[in-house]
Amino acid sequence: MRIVLLGAPGSGKGTQAQRLIQAHGVPQVSTGDLLREAVAQGTELGKKAQSIMASGALVDDDTILGIIRERLARPDAAAGFILDGFPRTIGQADALNVLLAQLGQPLDAVVLMEVDSKALFDRLTGRRTCRTCGLVFNVHTAPPPSPPPCDGRCESPDLFQRPDDSEATIGRRLEVYEASTRPLVEYYRREGLLRSVDAEGDIDAVTARLNAAISAQ
Repeated sequence: MRIVLLGAPGSGKGTQAQRLIQAHGVPQVSTGDLLREAVAQGTELGKKAQSIMASGALVDDDTILGIIRERLARPDAAAGFILDGFPRTIGQADALNVLLAQLGQPLDAVVLMEVDSKALFDRLTGRRTCRTCGLVFNVHTAPPPSPPPCDGRCESPDLFQRPDDSEATIGRRLEVYEASTRPLVEYYRREGLLRSVDAEGDIDAVTARLNAAISAQ
């Protein structure tokens, strides 16, 4: 299974990707996670990306493509992958096509996670992350302790709001998405790869709709 999860920030791509990992045994390739890891480690890439990410803008294509190429070359991606957060522009999509052709791993589907703009804003501004284990809560839709704090992994969760989840930054991120990423919907529709999924409501119901879309021929 080789797919792209496409959608605005907060549309649930990361949550659903984790479920697909468990069901299909392929890795999630999240450029956002890889970049945040680089920032936390203070690498050269992390220092370069930190200011860009904090402003809500997109990291340059050469940097992202280098990360993707390196990640897809790892053994665990040989049987497939779930791309989350890439591509975000037509240029990146073209470059991804070239890269996957070189690797002999063309995409099976591109799934658009569709969510109302107000619901997106609430999801993002309410998001809180456990500093210890990384589990994500939402003060609007899934506040701790429901589910139980960190599923029992952390006795006292240290929750924080990521800098790129502030209201001002979120507004900018959604603007960038509409301007740069929305054109990918038509791009992949023309390629015959696009599948649309209603990503609002119960998480289990969204997962069922996502699996049905991936399985559709």
